[in-house]
Amino acid sequence: MWQAAWRVMFVKKLKENIYEILTVTVCLLVLGLFVSMKEGFHMDELLSFELSNAEFNPWIVTTQPEGRLAKFVHNEIDGETFGETMENLVAEVKDVLKNRGNSKMLTYQADVYEEPVWISAEQFRDYIEVDSRDAFLYPSVYFNVKDDNHPPLHFMLLHTVCSLFQGRAEAWMGCLINLGAVAAVLVLLMKTGRLLAEVLGLQSCSRLTGVMAAVLYGLSAGAVATTLLIRMYAMVTLWCVAYFYLVLKKWRDRDFQHHNGLLILVTALGFWTQYFFLFYCITLAVTLCVLLLLSGRRKELGCFVRSMLMAAGIGLAVFPFAVSDVLSSGRGVEALENLASGLSGYGTRLISFFGIVTGRMFSSLLCIAAAFVALAVLALHKGPKGSKAANTEEIPGEAATENGGKEAECSAYVWMLVLPAIGYFLLASRMSPYLVDRYVMPVFPFVALTGGLLLSAVLHVFEEKWGEICGKGFTWVICTAVIILQIIGLIRYDGSYLYTGYALQEAVARENAGYPCICVYEGVGYYENLKEFTYYDKSLLLTTEELENRKDRESIQKLEKVALLIKADEVDIDHTLKVMEEIYGFVPESPGWRGQGVHGDVLCLMTKKQAE
Repeated sequence: MWQAAWRVMFVKKLKENIYEILTVTVCLLVLGLFVSMKEGFHMDELLSFELSNAEFNPWIVTTQPEGRLAKFVHNEIDGETFGETMENLVAEVKDVLKNRGNSKMLTYQADVYEEPVWISAEQFRDYIEVDSRDAFLYPSVYFNVKDDNHPPLHFMLLHTVCSLFQGRAEAWMGCLINLGAVAAVLVLLMKTGRLLAEVLGLQSCSRLTGVMAAVLYGLSAGAVATTLLIRMYAMVTLWCVAYFYLVLKKWRDRDFQHHNGLLILVTALGFWTQYFFLFYCITLAVTLCVLLLLSGRRKELGCFVRSMLMAAGIGLAVFPFAVSDVLSSGRGVEALENLASGLSGYGTRLISFFGIVTGRMFSSLLCIAAAFVALAVLALHKGPKGSKAANTEEIPGEAATENGGKEAECSAYVWMLVLPAIGYFLLASRMSPYLVDRYVMPVFPFVALTGGLLLSAVLHVFEEKWGEICGKGFTWVICTAVIILQIIGLIRYDGSYLYTGYALQEAVARENAGYPCICVYEGVGYYENLKEFTYYDKSLLLTTEELENRKDRESIQKLEKVALLIKADEVDIDHTLKVMEEIYGFVPESPGWRGQGVHGDVLCLMTKKQAE
């Protein structure tokens, strides 16, 4: 009996939400198609895998393949059985409590070499993959990220996925987290769009507003980029949208005095994901506090402030390293210096980021022009009975006051939608280290939400004035045109984060797995090639100067063959080949060159020069 009732209820819900379900399904299928085309990684994406999966080893250092704590854990903690491991751990904890700074753990030394050493393929796999030994090892993730400039939540989720699919570090594993976050954003956009439409007097278009907001976001280049980049920006986008939705609901229901647990949780999760979340959270919180104060809702104001203080306390208690990340780390200091620089260069940065937002969210200038036309239509609209002034004159005394209160209430929703998004954009534009899209990804859903509201408002105006003409057919035509424009934008996607062509480069490394590899780079360019190093027998990571002035030349000279990977955008190819021939006695094989890869790499298979 209950099964039949459940089935009926399920079918009813399915029919009621068919458009919403189709919207999410189609958007996820499209985004999944782009994920399937992703071949390579930005170096920061591979750093995400390393920070998540390297066992107590946050950085790959060419002169110290194994970190101090990693060596200590492997030699002093890890046992043959779980019981033995726990006994070793208890013994070391007692030693720390007893001897403190003189304990074995705190005085343990890593093996640090004078110059770069060979690192095996197995070691590189340990850096970016998970095996049965270090699966679900969250203390390692926490330790790794405390030396980074980001909080741990995203890295822990990535480590969880990698622990479920051990022995792999594939693009889909990181993008799976992003797809989940984007799916949640789409659902929240539909809920938020419907809520806003209802409170702004667009009840007849409330469902349309939510669906079109989700379509505008889910079928945008911005959503594609957010899904493809294996970093924490899809998740922080989710927390920003979730925070906005919860605040809107509580404002509408006048419910800030009760049941704030979910709001506190979302705030803490955003803080544990990316510090840029604070740009949005603080801006919306300040906007809300002003609105609550002006509305005379002082008790709710006090409860909201208390909730945010609790969230801050919980966030810092779980990850206190955030203070040093923001105030004293390299990235934190750079961001603060950018903020302190005032208006110097700010105009250029604003223009650049504005171009990024419009480029990611709109397929062409036609879309931007349509948005301005929509704004003009709404500005010129006088309402069904004439001008606002005329309407006000017809409403005497208390009715006029009530009408003014409703207008103020509507204005509050608009302020909460617009001000925090603009505030985030302004702060991110000022404090971001690079002029790239990742830092403004949380703005994309709010642009889509605004677009959905504009579209519904214009259709509502047309329906009021020309209801007989602007029926369902007209609405379908307009919405179809919008969808087509978004699809055009997807077709013209610029390929960011796909790294098309890297699969061939990885395949070459796999085919030549018997070769030792020498990577000549500058900076930390070798992070782009970690996947390749998991195939080569062993790899030596060197700068040009280190290659030329190496003391341990014998370890190279005794080789019979070598794969020379040159970061050609950073390194002089001819000079490097000359060093390899004159100092180490290697010449290119025939045919030799494998071509220039997606990261500007050149691979040359070399053999020992025959004596004349």
